[in-house]
Amino acid sequence: GSLLGICLIMQILTGLFLAMHYTSDTTTAFSSVAHICRDVNYGWIIRYMHANGASMFFICLYMHVGRGMYYGSYTFMETWNIGVILLFAV
Repeated sequence: GSLLGICLIMQILTGLFLAMHYTSDTTTAFSSVAHICRDVNYGWIIRYMHANGASMFFICLYMHVGRGMYYGSYTFMETWNIGVILLFAV
């Protein structure tokens, strides 16, 4: 659970920093990504942390569900069903 929280906080923070410099216009989107990687201080690290953090988030999420299945947490039906709904929401 704590690794999921760390990954989620990292995703939110790096996403905010990337959104400050990103332009969604179709003609300038690629150049804004190049600007992030070249001109923003540590922009390339922020971009790679955001990309790899998403993969790490899902790995931690599947490990968390697997741990719950291993220890039989599915017997707590209300809690388990809320967790399944959150898993489908992600």
